[in-house]
Amino acid sequence: MERDEEFFDESKILEDIEELLNNFTKDYSRVLPLLQTIQNKFGYIPLKSFSMIGEYFSISHNKVYGIATFYNQFKFNPPGKFQIKVCLGTACHVKGANIILENFERKLNIHEGETTKDRKYSLERVACVGCCSLAPVVVVNENVEGYFTPSKVEGLIESHKIQEEIESRKSEVKK
Repeated sequence: MERDEEFFDESKILEDIEELLNNFTKDYSRVLPLLQTIQNKFGYIPLKSFSMIGEYFSISHNKVYGIATFYNQFKFNPPGKFQIKVCLGTACHVKGANIILENFERKLNIHEGETTKDRKYSLERVACVGCCSLAPVVVVNENVEGYFTPSKVEGLIESHKIQEEIESRKSEVKK
C-alpha cells in the first residue's frame, strides 16, 4: 500500500473504485469479492462507496453495508501510516494489554478502530498475534514489540516522530 498524497485523497480512491467495478460482472455473488479487492487495495472500504457499489449491483447501499459489516476483516476508516495493533489475547490481557490500549487511546486522542485526523496512526485491538511468550505485544505495521508496557506508549510515538523528522530532512537535502 502506497503512502503518498494520492493515497490520502478519498475522491481519487472513489474514482479508482468506480474503475474497479468494471472488472466485476453485475452478479450479486461478486459483491463480496469486490469488497475484498477494495479492502486489499486501499486498506479500508470508504463508506461513500456503498452507494456506488449498490447502484452497480442493483441492490441498496444498506445491503452492501450489511454484507461488509458482517465480516470483521473489513475496515471503514483509512489506515494510518503507522498501524498500531494491541494484542488482547489471553496472555496479553492478563499482563495488562488493556491498559496499553487505553494509553494509546489517550495519547493519540482516538479510540480503537479509529485513525488520527492526520492519518499518521490507526489503532486496533486484535485477538491474538501468536507471540504469547512475548506478552504483552503491540504490532506496529509489521514490527512486533514484545514485553510492551504502558510506559512505552509515549516513547514509541515519539520515536516515529523523530523517524519522520529524519526522513523529512533527508528529502530536503536531496532537493
